[in-house]
Amino acid sequence: MKLNLSALYDAAHAAGNAAVESTVVRPMIVRWVDPVSYTGEAIQEYVVDDGVCGFASVIVKPANSAFAKYLAANHRASKSYYGGMSLSIHDFNQSLQKKEAYAKAFAGVLVDAGINAHYESRMD
Repeated sequence: MKLNLSALYDAAHAAGNAAVESTVVRPMIVRWVDPVSYTGEAIQEYVVDDGVCGFASVIVKPANSAFAKYLAANHRASKSYYGGMSLSIHDFNQSLQKKEAYAKAFAGVLVDAGINAHYESRMD
């Protein structure tokens, strides 16, 4: 049975968005301290509601698989340095937690459909 790649992408995208909606982000607190006194007392403090900054992507292998070719043909992914195709998550501002939630759910739908996929993330 041939997969409808467009419908699969749409299902994975919907799962990713649903995962983001249910994610409770832990805010990040940024403190500027006095560099001269070394007391560690905060001069200013900011709360970043989206949490820590970072990047996430979904890796699909091999790069010549039908779904990887679909992603490339539709300008949704590019070649990964370590092989396969990498779909970078650009939405959700800089929130690592939201990007990870999306990528994990997206990759999960692909795996359930028999596609070799996983997600990667890193803090910035």
